[in-house]
Amino acid sequence: MEYFFQQVINGLTLGAIYGLIALGYTMVYGIIGMINFAHGEIYMLGAFISLIAYLVFSSIGGGSVALALLAALLVTMVFTALWGWVVERMAYRPLRGAPRLAPLISAIGVSILLQNFVQIAQGARVKPLPPVIQGGITLDLGAEIALSISWLQIVIFLLTLTLMVGFTWIIARTSLGRAQRATEQDMKMAALLGVNVDRVVSTTFVIGAALAGVAGMMVTLYYGVIDFYIGFIAGIKAFTAAVLGGIGSLPGAMLGGLLIGLTESLWSAYFSIQYKDVATFAILVGVLLFRPSGLFGRPDVEKV
Repeated sequence: MEYFFQQVINGLTLGAIYGLIALGYTMVYGIIGMINFAHGEIYMLGAFISLIAYLVFSSIGGGSVALALLAALLVTMVFTALWGWVVERMAYRPLRGAPRLAPLISAIGVSILLQNFVQIAQGARVKPLPPVIQGGITLDLGAEIALSISWLQIVIFLLTLTLMVGFTWIIARTSLGRAQRATEQDMKMAALLGVNVDRVVSTTFVIGAALAGVAGMMVTLYYGVIDFYIGFIAGIKAFTAAVLGGIGSLPGAMLGGLLIGLTESLWSAYFSIQYKDVATFAILVGVLLFRPSGLFGRPDVEKV
C-alpha cells in the first residue's frame, strides 16, 4: 500500500507538469479553435533556456540557489513567451482566414524547425543537471505507511496551483479575460465591438508559451536530464490531457494532466513500463470515442 501511495505522489507531480503544458493548448484552442502543435517544442525550449539560465546565474550569483532559480524562471518565461509570440505571428496570423489544414501544417513545420534548431545549437546528446533542490519530508500515515515527498515536488504542486488559480482569475475577472471570452464566442463581432482581436490572440499565445516554459524548467529540475526530442512526446500527452479534461476548459486541462500523470505512474509501477505511452494514448482514443467533449468540455454548437 505504501508503494501505491508513493506512486500516486509521483504521478501527481508528473501530471502537474503535463497540466501546465495542457493549459497552453486549451487556451489557444479556446480562442481560435485550433491546436498549436508547436507548443510541445516551446516546452522543450523552456527546458533548455532554464538549464542555461540557471547555470549562468548560479555561477555569478554567489552561490544562492534560490536567487538563481528565481532568475532562471523569469528568464525562461520571458524567452518562451517571446517564442510564443513569434509562432503566432509567423505560423497562425497570416493563415487565420485560410482553411484549417493550412495553419495545422504550418504549426507542424514550426515544430520541426524548432526541434532541429535546438539539435544543431545544443547538440543531440542529453544535457544533465545535478540535483538542485534536495531533501523533503516524510508523512507517517499509520499502518506502517510512510510517504516521502521531496521539496521539489512540493514546489511543483504549489507553483502549479498558484498559476492555475491566477490564470483562472484573469480569464474570469479581468478585461483581458472578457476580451478572450468575447473573441472565443465570435471573433468578428468582438472586433466590431472594439476588441483588438490580434492583440488578444497574441497575448493568449504568449501566456500559454510562458506556462510551457515553467513546465520545461520544472521537468529539468525534476528529472535532471533533457534533450531536443522531449517536446514531441510531452506535447502529445499534454494534448491528450487537454482533450480528456475538455479542451477549452482550464480546470479540465489541469485535471486531465493529473489523470494522465497518474495513469503513467501506476502503469509503470504495476505493468510493463515500455507500454505506459500506449496506456496514455488508449485513454485519448477512449475519450474521443465515448466522450468527445471531455470531462468538463461543452459540445460545440453550430451558429446559424
